[in-house]
Amino acid sequence: MTYRILILGASYGSLLGTKLLMAGHDVSLVCRAPTAALINDEGTEVRIRLRDEDEHRRIRSADLPGKLNALTPEEVDPDAFDMVGLAMQEPQYGVQNIRELVGRIAAARKPCLSIMNMPPLAYLRRLPDLQVGPLAASFSNPGIWDDFEPDLVTLCSPDPQAYRPPDEAPNVLHVGLPTNFRAAKFGDAAANTILSELEADIEAVRLDGKDVPVKIRVFDSLFVPLAKWSMLLTGNYRCVTRDGVRPIRDAVYEDPEVSRKMYDLVDDIARKLGAAPEDQVPFEKYAKAAEQLLNPSSVARAVAAGAVEIERVDKLVQLIGRDLGISSPEIDEMVSVIDARLAENNSSSAARAAAG
Repeated sequence: MTYRILILGASYGSLLGTKLLMAGHDVSLVCRAPTAALINDEGTEVRIRLRDEDEHRRIRSADLPGKLNALTPEEVDPDAFDMVGLAMQEPQYGVQNIRELVGRIAAARKPCLSIMNMPPLAYLRRLPDLQVGPLAASFSNPGIWDDFEPDLVTLCSPDPQAYRPPDEAPNVLHVGLPTNFRAAKFGDAAANTILSELEADIEAVRLDGKDVPVKIRVFDSLFVPLAKWSMLLTGNYRCVTRDGVRPIRDAVYEDPEVSRKMYDLVDDIARKLGAAPEDQVPFEKYAKAAEQLLNPSSVARAVAAGAVEIERVDKLVQLIGRDLGISSPEIDEMVSVIDARLAENNSSSAARAAAG
């Protein structure tokens, strides 16, 4: 069966979209009007390196069996789709036209598969005994999740690392680390049927007879996607320093024992929520993958570029840890550094606005 999938976000979302297109499903990417026009005219290109190959393959949407188009938020009718992928960074959902679209998606009761680093509050409501109310302070726009049915929202651990090359058009994505999206099941049986079929269809894809990396792997445990938190706080958020940014590899390897301590601490927070050891990724496996991560994280690049809002998984984990009775000077320092950098950016932005 061919499914119609709507994906909010044409950058990281184009990775998931390309895998769905390769499997024969139809994809609509939601983005700004200039990017939508470019994609509708030229399609997308995602560069992935296959196992045992030295060069990245250029996978163009025009060559794939599924149909791709791009839409602005105002053009989207959620009822025309079978599932929605959430691939924008969390602060972007506060933009007015995106907020209105998200409201229509919630009202349409469409299953939503998030590949955001920041888990939707609707997903967190599925975690037993987690007090969600105080966590709103870590979200830019917590209210947008109020109308979602929690059983229709699930989360992937967005482990694949990808970025838009700075010297390329916005319809190009380069995959640096082609790992899998590890998804928890929905709480809804019909939504799980779709998710399982997408998993199988992507698994069956071959390119010149070869397996293509980046799969969807579906798990019964709600806690599997939380494995990403240890990676984010050990690497991605520690790329932000008080006076600049650094590559993920440097954040992890400047002091591997400090990194291991941070990683284990966040793992412990997830376990106190209910995660089992088999839901998590060993530090050694993450550290090995981090050797390939030679660029600053997207969070760090956004801070360096002057962003005044970013996804605050660091603050989310801090708040959850405190609620569970786990305090960490290392996490507190990380949050403090990022708070200070964002405050500097906000002051600079306000000064520029005042100067006209």
